Amino acid sequence: MLERLARGEQTVTDLAAPYRMSLAAASKHIQTLERAGLVKRTVRGRIHYVRIDPRPLARADTWLRGYEKLWDIRIERLVERLRHPDNEPDHTK
Repeated sequence: MLERLARGEQTVTDLAAPYRMSLAAASKHIQTLERAGLVKRTVRGRIHYVRIDPRPLARADTWLRGYEKLWDIRIERLVERLRHPDNEPDHTK
């Protein structure tokens, strides 16, 4: 659902349509996303619209990028070690 919402605001009905679940089940899923702060719901008349809130995802992305750098270094060391198993690892990187 988040992937579809990344393309823009949708009604709950449209958001639920491609999934094999009842509208009530889709609504519960959306409520879970709301509690997590990932989406916002607005009601206009009888129609519920849902849009993504990118701020929590941006914070998660920032946090994960720090680990990405760490793992890039570790993977580089592992690749080097596998290419040259007789050499001592170079920990100066």
